[in-house]
Amino acid sequence: MEKIWQTLLDFYENSIKQPFVSSFITDDRWKMLLEGFGNTLLITLLAAIIGIFIGIVVAMIRTTYDNNLESWSRRGGFGFFVMRVLNRLCKIYLSVFRGTPVMVQLLIAYLIILSNVDNTLVVATVAFGVNSGAYVAEIMRSGIMSIDRGQIEAGRSLGFNYAQTMLRIVLPQAFKNTLPPLLNEFIALLKETSVAGYIGVRDLNKAGELIRGVSFEIFMPLIAVAAIYLCVVLLLTNLVGKLERRLRRSDH
Repeated sequence: MEKIWQTLLDFYENSIKQPFVSSFITDDRWKMLLEGFGNTLLITLLAAIIGIFIGIVVAMIRTTYDNNLESWSRRGGFGFFVMRVLNRLCKIYLSVFRGTPVMVQLLIAYLIILSNVDNTLVVATVAFGVNSGAYVAEIMRSGIMSIDRGQIEAGRSLGFNYAQTMLRIVLPQAFKNTLPPLLNEFIALLKETSVAGYIGVRDLNKAGELIRGVSFEIFMPLIAVAAIYLCVVLLLTNLVGKLERRLRRSDH
């Protein structure tokens, strides 16, 4: 029995306590995880704001073009030409950013497009924001298209122009319908930012990598990073579930 306890004690000392102390306690290395987690949340939040802005603009252009295509094609004119060009550019944007890996986009932004920007946090935020905007655009577009066309006609009959009808009547309803998918996109964005370390950003994943480099421990830093991501994702997923249930109740 004593042998068993001694074996368990040795296992605890050598495989749990010592790696834990070396990874997080020595030289206050846990602060690296805290800093990395803060940077991850900051990138995710700012990128989500950029993505929502881009997504709403792209969704508005695409739905406006689709809803007015028949009447505009009969009238023609410069306005129809401008909207046609904008709609085509939006389609190209969606195809490119939804069809290529986010890591490749991040490297292109860092090495080519924003190569003169010294702050890698800014580069990562812009890259992830533009990427997220492509997905948000399709989410918002589906939300706008789900609103009954009679709502638009009702708004026009009240004297609103098309832009006022979209901003005051359609978009608020569409945003409510798309809120759960938007939060799911936020969760996906949070996990996607784990590649930000490839351009030198000290995010959560990069912090774990730095701890592994100085402590020569592999298990503890990786488990800590995975556990933090898992806890945040589970928390956000739970919030999405509660929001969906509340929205369903408000519809009745």
